[in-house]
Amino acid sequence: MQKIKVQLVFIFLGLFAFGVNGSNKSEVYNSYIFDRMPVWKNLIDHLHTLPDKSNEQLLELINYQYGYIGWCLGKDQKDEALVYLKLAEENLKNLEDARFKPAIINGYKSAFYGNHIALSKFSAPFIGPKSAECARLAVKLDPNEPFGYFQMGNVKYHTPPLMGGSKIEAVGFFLKARALMEKKKDLIRGDWNYLSLLVTLARTYESINDLLKAKQVYEETLKFEPEFKWVKDDLYPNLLKKMGTSEAGN
Repeated sequence: MQKIKVQLVFIFLGLFAFGVNGSNKSEVYNSYIFDRMPVWKNLIDHLHTLPDKSNEQLLELINYQYGYIGWCLGKDQKDEALVYLKLAEENLKNLEDARFKPAIINGYKSAFYGNHIALSKFSAPFIGPKSAECARLAVKLDPNEPFGYFQMGNVKYHTPPLMGGSKIEAVGFFLKARALMEKKKDLIRGDWNYLSLLVTLARTYESINDLLKAKQVYEETLKFEPEFKWVKDDLYPNLLKKMGTSEAGN
């Protein structure tokens, strides 16, 4: 009986991939694959109001805020993005003060610096180096944590080549993050972060005109999650049209 209890504890703890847990993780995942961002927003607004959140719950909330901020920026909803960016940074500061999971915290710091740059391109020369340093620190603090490599890839992708950026190097970091995530196959099932990484990798291949690799990753993504609306209805068909294949009409 005691052995069963211990196993259940480890199963429960194992649900915290990138700081997310079971029930909320499922709701966010379905919101992501079916493009139901109002549901995502309602969830983070609800979690924000909960009192006495544990460090794990704060990290979970930050992960969802991070995803929603990225979606807002993609839709050019900068005012909305800024509102949630400020909330996320307040939560992150609380975890940083508590010295909670510093590798992941530095990964989010890197990401949020990147969000500020997206909100104001003029800030890039001042904030860009901070984003890069936090990403490097995240990897240094925990070389087995994929989130740091994901952010290293984002830094390399968005930094101008004259300032040390390289989309080819970005691919390498994204591949490293993918390899680390896929070592824990039981955790990536139903994890929006994993799908986000695959899409980022495929789009980076597109940006360097390696369309065959992009096609392969999109197909792997749809094999993993056939209902992923963004890839199924938009990214993959558009790539096929770009490639001029007959599959575009299927």
